[in-house]
Amino acid sequence: MTSMKIQPFGRFTAEDMEGQYNLRALRPDYESVVVPDWQKRSEHARASLSCRLDIAYGASDRQKLDFFPASSPEKRPTLIYFHGGYWQRGDRSLYSFLAEPFVRHEVNVILPGYDLCPAVSITTISQQARGALAWIWRNAGELGIARDRLAVMGHSAGGHITGMMMGTDWQSIGSDLPPDLVKAGIPISPLNLLEPLRFTTIGTALNMSEAEAARESPINHPPTTNAPQLVVCGGRETEEFHRQADIYAAAFATPQRAIERYVVPDCDHFDELNALADDSHTFFQKALQRAAST
Repeated sequence: MTSMKIQPFGRFTAEDMEGQYNLRALRPDYESVVVPDWQKRSEHARASLSCRLDIAYGASDRQKLDFFPASSPEKRPTLIYFHGGYWQRGDRSLYSFLAEPFVRHEVNVILPGYDLCPAVSITTISQQARGALAWIWRNAGELGIARDRLAVMGHSAGGHITGMMMGTDWQSIGSDLPPDLVKAGIPISPLNLLEPLRFTTIGTALNMSEAEAARESPINHPPTTNAPQLVVCGGRETEEFHRQADIYAAAFATPQRAIERYVVPDCDHFDELNALADDSHTFFQKALQRAAST
């Protein structure tokens, strides 16, 4: 781990962090409109798509994944999506709707779940995510997918997980795993610097020390390969979320490692997922191109 010297609060103060990161307060219709819409669309996706649900990759009940294969899945890339919810809320089943456009465009989709804070720590969640990817690689034959065509995508806390996966030394996880297990990354509204969250109500359930915040910040874990990345943020997100995306792209893009920074026009933290699910939207097309490049 390399510690980056980055101002933890940008141009703000610790007291400003609640307004920058408490995103549900900025969307009063989240529970009444956003979630029911996603639930309905995800139920439709599970009913209409070929899928295998609740495949265990670990010991706990939430360490399961849902698999949505494209046609001829062994010939297609696979996109692995980690959900958000500030590591303390959410479930993979809420995001099945994201599989529809990718499967339609011949990309397999896998949605892993993971245990939540405060029952476990963010450190444990990162470990579980690595376990999910290692399980997928090792069981690619049983799933019927190409294990050398894996891309990772995640939103918010899932964007944090994506960054941690890009910075993982896979051979330290298992000597059988290839160094370039992940061929592309798409962190959406990623949390790359965790220290600001310790000064918000969100941080209560995380019970995160300063040391863990540094250890679990993707900005302190440079990518271990030159796999290309698409780093995304909604145009109407808070200034801090834009900074979270900017610092990662600025720190780790090189002539050899293509990291594209994309802003989804006129979208907040939640609406950007609706744009991602729209196969006519530029965001979806960019994500498809990145996933399909594996």
